[in-house]
Amino acid sequence: MATTREFAEFILDQLRDAGQAFIRPMFGEYGLYVNGKIVGFLCDEQLLIKITEAGKSFLGTYETAEAYPGSKPYFLISNPDDRETLGELIRVSLPELPEPKAKKPSVKKKSARGSEG
Repeated sequence: MATTREFAEFILDQLRDAGQAFIRPMFGEYGLYVNGKIVGFLCDEQLLIKITEAGKSFLGTYETAEAYPGSKPYFLISNPDDRETLGELIRVSLPELPEPKAKKPSVKKKSARGSEG
């Protein structure tokens, strides 16, 4: 079952105090970004957050799940209704997550037609 836009909007609302949150369609589901860093995924109406050492310490006990069969594990957030816990998990995890990769400059293709002169 694909993630609904309503669920995605709900998660974004839950993260409004954690930083600048947004989603991008990815692999038929959604990538979840906060402050420009990818922090997790929304897959099959589930919230999956990247595992960090700070996140493990903060949560103590946690469940994990795969974003897709064979993927690495992510924190499975079974109670995204808890805005404070969710926001703090994101805040403590952000410093450990990699900065976004710089986009490569686009290369313009030369026309197949050359100028004759």
